[in-house]
Amino acid sequence: MSKTILEVKNLKQYFPIKTGLFETTPLKAVDDVSFTIGEGETLGLVGESGCGKTTVGRSIIHLYKPTGGQIFYDGEEITSANIEHHRKDMQMVFQDPYSSLNPRMTVGDIIGEPLDIHKLYSGKAERKEKIEYLLDLVGLSSEHATRYAHEFSGGQRQRIGIARALAVDPKFIVCDEPVSALDVSIQAQIINTFEDLQNKLGIAYLFIAHDLLIVQHMSRRIAVMYLGKLVELAGADELCEHPIHPYSVSLMSAVPVPDPKSARARHRIVLEGDVPSPLKMPSGCAFRTRCRFASEKCVEAMPPLTDRGGGHFVACWNK
Repeated sequence: MSKTILEVKNLKQYFPIKTGLFETTPLKAVDDVSFTIGEGETLGLVGESGCGKTTVGRSIIHLYKPTGGQIFYDGEEITSANIEHHRKDMQMVFQDPYSSLNPRMTVGDIIGEPLDIHKLYSGKAERKEKIEYLLDLVGLSSEHATRYAHEFSGGQRQRIGIARALAVDPKFIVCDEPVSALDVSIQAQIINTFEDLQNKLGIAYLFIAHDLLIVQHMSRRIAVMYLGKLVELAGADELCEHPIHPYSVSLMSAVPVPDPKSARARHRIVLEGDVPSPLKMPSGCAFRTRCRFASEKCVEAMPPLTDRGGGHFVACWNK
């Protein structure tokens, strides 16, 4: 078991939403989420759109100031007071490579900006050398440094975003659906880039995505979110082959299978009803309004995330 580099305890992220002339209601985007990530490990985070995946990532690196809970990086609690001490150790690769790069800056300046902020070079020659090294590391060439982001394809832009994140030698990167905006043929190349960088540099990832096949391929463990809460956490193969929570079972049943014969034999579980509004959450278990196993106990209390053996954690009263 590798050393824990990141520990999240009871993370909460609430946003005040105006619901009347003088009234606000907290939108519980992330509610009591806990997990750990080891050095050089990838934890996959999956769930429906709007379940809070991206908010978890942004809260960890303090793009959003957490409402509650604790975040520990390398054993030290990160608060609003001391997050700056670890700012360069924790970086993020954003979902949209088209809007996350400044169109007015050259690629060299985009990658060099973190170097400038953290003063990680002694002269212009060292800065130029570092930028060329980073471009080569992500599969681009030094001549690209003088060009602008609009001159590149989506996959190349995402490589630029990765190089920018790597500029400050981080030990942990939040990957916020980094391939969802790319063509399928390009997705595989970017995934391979992430894996190569992890093998070379020992970086830990929180890999946020909705494509379960990609997450299974990339991750050692997978966490499943529903309406701001973790409902299941297990090893990647274990969760994909033996999901326990009814929501996870439904997600896995929707994963496409390349073999037509196997696909026809599978039983697709279609969830009924709509996702409840996070402003009007049901009592007890948030999933109970769409669950075929829901009971009176599910109405009364939210089930805790408990270990069912072998590090397979599930939050369900009836499974």
